[in-house]
Amino acid sequence: MLPVMINALLISNNIAGLDDYYVSNELVQYTVCRITKDFDPDLAPYDILVIPNGSDHVAMLKIKDKVRAFLDAGKALICSDGWFTDWVPGNQWVMDNARRTIDIRYHVKTDRYGLFDGVDLDELTFSHGMSGWWACGYIQVAEGADVVVEDTWQRPIIVLDEVSTNGLMLLTASGPLADVTFSGDREVALVRIYRNFLKRVQSKNNVVPMIAE
Repeated sequence: MLPVMINALLISNNIAGLDDYYVSNELVQYTVCRITKDFDPDLAPYDILVIPNGSDHVAMLKIKDKVRAFLDAGKALICSDGWFTDWVPGNQWVMDNARRTIDIRYHVKTDRYGLFDGVDLDELTFSHGMSGWWACGYIQVAEGADVVVEDTWQRPIIVLDEVSTNGLMLLTASGPLADVTFSGDREVALVRIYRNFLKRVQSKNNVVPMIAE
């Protein structure tokens, strides 16, 4: 049986060049939804909702109920931006820049689905020798959700949530994830984590129920 291509809705805040980081490929086909004053997308045709870094979380709050219904239907969400409004079911991002970035280190805590297969965690911890660049806050996690990555002070930085809804959510504390980086890299941590999650969504969508004889 051939893998099912994921049908993704990419929410765009009209940031210049955003579309260059999310490129349709063998895993996923993107439809771009640009935020306007009449923002009210139909989510039903899609398998996954992609909320990139730099998103409009006031606009997302307006469709909070739609997002919840989408996830309750067993769909998926990836939010790689610190959401400062209460639209993500069960979880909340908290801005916190009180810690010295020089002291920040990230650690994998729970990775049941292999999101960090082939990933060099130091690429998240350091950028050009500077640590703590990848998140400017942390996540208040829904009870029972997986903390995939935590920081030096055990604050959740990446969360995988299968308990708040019938769907699957991957949430990061501001760190960008995409198909390709600004510099054009496709074999780095940011891309590998993103693609590993897409593969998880693809395998979930590709399950064929057994028919009793």
